[in-house]
Amino acid sequence: MKLNLFQRLVRPSTRAFFAENTGSSGHSLFSRMHGYIYARWPYLYIGMATGRHPVARFFRSLSKGRKKSPAASSGRQKSRAGEIFARGYHGKALPLQEAKKIIRVDRSVDLGDLEQIIPYDRARQIILNNPGHIAVLDCPCRVTSVSPCKPLDVCLIIGDPFAAFILEHHPRRSRRINVDEACSILEAEHGRGHVQHAFFKEAMLGRFYAICNCCSCCCGAMQAHRNGVPMLASSGFTSRADPEECLRCGECAGLCGFGAISMTEKGPLVSRDRCMGCGVCVDKCLGGCLTLVRDPDKPPPLDIGALLQRAAGQH
Repeated sequence: MKLNLFQRLVRPSTRAFFAENTGSSGHSLFSRMHGYIYARWPYLYIGMATGRHPVARFFRSLSKGRKKSPAASSGRQKSRAGEIFARGYHGKALPLQEAKKIIRVDRSVDLGDLEQIIPYDRARQIILNNPGHIAVLDCPCRVTSVSPCKPLDVCLIIGDPFAAFILEHHPRRSRRINVDEACSILEAEHGRGHVQHAFFKEAMLGRFYAICNCCSCCCGAMQAHRNGVPMLASSGFTSRADPEECLRCGECAGLCGFGAISMTEKGPLVSRDRCMGCGVCVDKCLGGCLTLVRDPDKPPPLDIGALLQRAAGQH
């Protein structure tokens, strides 16, 4: 079978990405190209988005001399822009055990639209094609940071066409790993106090494509969330403290990447609004005074086991 010029010039993983994306409803050519640019040049993309890239710093310096709009109007515009951005690019916080369950899915599945679990109006599907195909990529947020956390290779790209694309286009920054290796990375990062997020992006076929292990100092999404861009959804849990068991060590407050815990004379005080239910504080609590509890005021957990059972019951 003869290949046309496009097929000869373009890599197989790129063809697979565009072929699958073409079959997805509501994806324009612009969206498909956006996804290609994001996955093909992630370090440039994230560096520009976070303002860390030299080109971004240059344009920021040029804008400093321009006349600015009134503060109130500017604040509203930034808030609106942040909300629009977050609709198509966001993460869902995961307790460690739930992240490991996603890694261990052993069959291709289509879990459809997760309206309640992923509370955004775009990019909220879980479709796993060849889920055992996992690539670990050097984290773009860490690579573009001045003093990055180590190790760098902590971003887990799950299933095809995403894993194949990353491996083919970034051979020096990625490698193929198996399920056990992926779980070991999750455990090690959780042990370092970093947070697991399932990431969804409209331009990445409108669905889940990666589990990132996020540190508050490097992660662009966590920094954006702190600055008012609602990029991250709660795991569905909140940390709850039992002051009687507290050793007053302050470890939990120092580790919380969301600034949700403060120490008082009576023990840790958890802000329900700020807590994302990642569970890092629970596993690091020396006295065992912290537990994760289901919070009815937050979106339901991304429980992959329950979702798989529900999908099986529908067939």
